[in-house]
Amino acid sequence: MKSDIHPDYREVVFKDNKADFAILTRSTIRTKDTIKWEDGNEYPVYYVDISSHSHPFYTGKEKFVDAMGRVEKFKKKFGGSYGKKKEK
Repeated sequence: MKSDIHPDYREVVFKDNKADFAILTRSTIRTKDTIKWEDGNEYPVYYVDISSHSHPFYTGKEKFVDAMGRVEKFKKKFGGSYGKKKEK
């Protein structure tokens, strides 16, 4: 392996801003902040906006968008003439 061409692969903490959740994993992401982890060591930390602990799909708080009536609204608006050639 050539030296000085690979990024620094190290342990990094990814912390969710919205949920009280953090995970320690290895990454090449560059960070400026550090955090004290459960084992007593300090690791670089990267803050994320969303994770599996705050995403609506995984938390069960997903809102169902009702699509009923959209096709009928479209047909009413265009009167069934959409996509047909105009007669001369």
